[in-house]
Amino acid sequence: MVKWGMTADTGSTSFDDLLRRAAWRAPDDAFVWWSDRDRTITYAEADALADRAAGGLCALGVGPGDRVGLLAHNGIDYVAAMLGAWRLGAISAHISVLVAAELAQYVNDCTPKVLVYTHDLFDAVERDRSSMSSIAHYLCMDGPQEGAQAWGDVLAGAGPVPSHRPDGNDPGHLSYTSGSTGKPKGAVLRHGPTVRAARAIAERLELTRHDVSLAPTSLASSYHLVVNLLPGMYTGMTVGLRSKWDATAVLDTIEARGVSYLPANPFLLAELLDGCRQQERRPSTLRMVVTGGGPVPPELKQAFSTELSLPFCESYGQSELGGFVALGSPSKPPASDTASFLAVGRALPDREVMIMGVDGREVATASAGEIVVRGAVMWGYWGLPERTAEAVEGGWLHTGDTGTMDADANITVLGRWSERIEYDGDVVFPRPYEEALLRHPNVNRAAVIATADALHGWVPTAVVELSDPTGPSTELILAWYRAQADADQRLASVQAIEVMPMTPTGKLDKVTLRTIV
Repeated sequence: MVKWGMTADTGSTSFDDLLRRAAWRAPDDAFVWWSDRDRTITYAEADALADRAAGGLCALGVGPGDRVGLLAHNGIDYVAAMLGAWRLGAISAHISVLVAAELAQYVNDCTPKVLVYTHDLFDAVERDRSSMSSIAHYLCMDGPQEGAQAWGDVLAGAGPVPSHRPDGNDPGHLSYTSGSTGKPKGAVLRHGPTVRAARAIAERLELTRHDVSLAPTSLASSYHLVVNLLPGMYTGMTVGLRSKWDATAVLDTIEARGVSYLPANPFLLAELLDGCRQQERRPSTLRMVVTGGGPVPPELKQAFSTELSLPFCESYGQSELGGFVALGSPSKPPASDTASFLAVGRALPDREVMIMGVDGREVATASAGEIVVRGAVMWGYWGLPERTAEAVEGGWLHTGDTGTMDADANITVLGRWSERIEYDGDVVFPRPYEEALLRHPNVNRAAVIATADALHGWVPTAVVELSDPTGPSTELILAWYRAQADADQRLASVQAIEVMPMTPTGKLDKVTLRTIV
């Protein structure tokens, strides 16, 4: 049986409970640190700020179950709006700044009563204002604008906080899926299971109140919620936010602030590694990095381990989970233990994980099948009960990803089941090709898709974004790939495009890619 984890009751702990308890334990400890502005608030200050935000939102008519729309860059005010919504029992509804061009589409899906935004997004707000009928109040974080109150004024004029306390079973967080396989959907997470997931993540990563994080990932994603903000509140550590990425500035900031924990995506970590190499420096206070959201080149993981002596903890999850299926550990296996080292990590104990075959049964150890999860998954897709029922069938959430699990519960992800390529009756997956191509120094990003072939039915075709357009050509890259000892020779071709399309959550957008290649 290839299954791991446990089912349990969701518990009564809410996101707000985590903050209250942390503020009670260590009120004067630093909580949120906004590295771009070098601003910090303590846990006690955050607790008081949550009261003001909740009271201000309540005065505007926001109550339990209402959505508070958030369209903003990372910052302390963003966190304050989340904390205020949660204290009211409202749902924080996150819209990435990367989809501001389609703002009305997202607003009319989650129908927030208020929209909190940053001033630079005024044009998008003004453009779509007439078509966003659910919004009764627009709140600008940076001061009053035409048709919008200043967020600071709302906080200053806050009324009393209602006595309602959210329950662990209540929905609290709505974020949109990447849209990598279709139209983005609003995945709604409940407080209790998500708190339990955050605890499991914090404990796997051995986080403590003495850690200082720095996260450049957007607060609009559930990834940031479960890898940084909630584990931070659970442990009482300093939660660092970053709005603008610059590898050199981040390296300086890590040293100056004593950052010990950096969660980011593989692309940013590759830039960080390049910065370390160019400056011949190692961030001395950093004790681990965590990544997720896409394939990780084995060389990147290896380089952090051997060159920087840093554990590289890979994660695997989805917006629908409110946590991770699998996660690496700072107590990593030796690089010589290839299978364990290259796997994502062990399944986490807050949920039950199974590798399911096409017959709906568990497959044998190390055999490939769909990764399914039970016991702590999303409340549902907002406004899409039928799609929710399809995703959560028989109590199991079907991830749509194919993978294997070994006897130690280490999970290896092979790719999306929908992205499988049937070559002469055999099934192959994109991820091994993508990871191999990412080893080439002139490949910045790589995606492999299926293209029709008269002889084989379908063949894997690579599309790459080059680091240097004047560097080695795609023909040379393909020849280099085929010369590798472990290369699967079924890769048909390599094509280059100027910029790889990306989803709002930072994943490769293969839906768009198939329309342009």
